[in-house]
Amino acid sequence: MSNSTKYVFVTGGVTSSLGKGIISASLAKLLQARGYTATIQKLDPYINIDPGTLNPYEHGECFVTDDGAETDLDLGHYERFLNVPTSQANNVTTGRIYQSVIEKERRGEFLGKTVQVIPHITDEIKDRIQLLGKNNQYDIVITEIGGTVGDIESLPYVEAVRQMMWEFENDCIVVHLTLVPYLAAAGELKTKPTQHSVKQLLELGVQPDILCCRTEHELDLSLRKKIAKFCNVSMNAVIESRDAQSIYDVPILMQAEELDKVVLEKLGLSSKSSPNLENWKSFLERLKNPKREVNIGLVGKYVELKDSYKSISEAFIHAGVSNEARVNVKWIHSEKLNSTNIDAELSGLDGILVAPGFGSRGISGKIEAVRYARVNKVPFFGICLGMQCAVIEFARHVLGYTDAHTTEIAEDSKYPVISMMEEQKNISNMGGTMRLGAYRCQLKPGSKAFEAYNTEKISERHRHRYEFNNEYLKDFEAAGLVPVGKNPETGLVEIVEIKDHPWFVGAQFHPEYKSTVANPHPLFVAFIKAAIDHNTL
Repeated sequence: MSNSTKYVFVTGGVTSSLGKGIISASLAKLLQARGYTATIQKLDPYINIDPGTLNPYEHGECFVTDDGAETDLDLGHYERFLNVPTSQANNVTTGRIYQSVIEKERRGEFLGKTVQVIPHITDEIKDRIQLLGKNNQYDIVITEIGGTVGDIESLPYVEAVRQMMWEFENDCIVVHLTLVPYLAAAGELKTKPTQHSVKQLLELGVQPDILCCRTEHELDLSLRKKIAKFCNVSMNAVIESRDAQSIYDVPILMQAEELDKVVLEKLGLSSKSSPNLENWKSFLERLKNPKREVNIGLVGKYVELKDSYKSISEAFIHAGVSNEARVNVKWIHSEKLNSTNIDAELSGLDGILVAPGFGSRGISGKIEAVRYARVNKVPFFGICLGMQCAVIEFARHVLGYTDAHTTEIAEDSKYPVISMMEEQKNISNMGGTMRLGAYRCQLKPGSKAFEAYNTEKISERHRHRYEFNNEYLKDFEAAGLVPVGKNPETGLVEIVEIKDHPWFVGAQFHPEYKSTVANPHPLFVAFIKAAIDHNTL
């Protein structure tokens, strides 16, 4: 059976967090640079329908696509590397698979048959894998299987891979990512964990075609031979994946190891042209040789786990490179900020970003940070709840509405300057009350936001329940906090700015989701530029 779309499955062994997402994104980048169209999807073995209701401490940030899907943070890496938007189809969870199969069973689609893991669950997984390949939309679909081989929850996925390898034998390959640890006591790298990991895959009926070996030290020829021999792979298919200074180095390292070349050979595809990575190399050159430094404070309540703000920290890297600057991020826990320590914590910063989040924990610290930035004329960027905190702070300390708050936290606030839209109030399902995905925004010419985007019409991704309360619009405008971006359909406020401030911007949407290596986000670029200007004052 032949298929014009080719499939690459990326599995992981030995331990989690080896970087399957970065390897997948790097491989896709190399294939794209050779002229192939490639996309990546992530299959997550947990039973949540999506990561939308997961605490960021559990799983890092929740990444949102244009079509409103709440997805795994690896999709952010895919977009940042490939500069191609992802969608609902790029992230599938076990919860979604089972939900779909159960709904079909309830509708009687299985004609009274007993519904089982094989074939019903595995068929559903295979359908989801092939969804992106349908209509020859992509030449190559890379599918990253979450978890580690041997986990009970990922067994149906590995079985689906085994079946696809059988059904489309010339169109599917497996890249297995393993760990080759260095034992200091023995003074050598050990291949046994990799052998055991491959053995486990073989027990499940899957023979990997390529092994990517994560290692801190060089994998010499004798070790490569040993791994190839014990794991039934060819010598050139044992790829060394050394620890890198930056995730953006990985495509170059993988190119040096000829990962893309081996993948194309195994798939029976021509190498086409050699990869054109000049722009990527130029980005790396500027990343590693900045002309200046700038210090930004990121104020949030999940700062212990930096993955909670992954897209923001990557957007800082892109914007820094764009401004030929190294962005040093100071991670500041909003729960620990108060009026007595604020000066000590925030002095010396060139810019302050107040991060998104849900709930009341740490909000008073965020409001203090806003006040500090406003009063001291430090460049300020508020995202989602950060923007809402800016509105609350301004209402309290400039308009004199001391009781001003968001109804998310204080339902009985006398001045609910942030509140839920009427049409959302009757929805009880947590996910249903969210404004998710891409919405349009009209910018006011002459504003800082307009200067950054250099256009009046933009589209940005959202993930929130509460909005700027338009009942107070005139009060804010008269006092100098101006809505410079509005949704043209609903009139909802998307961006606020303070007139007499060097750079004070609050955005209701999440600009960080759209920042990529090829297209750094204009608001982040402008914010970092403002911070550089502040630094040189």
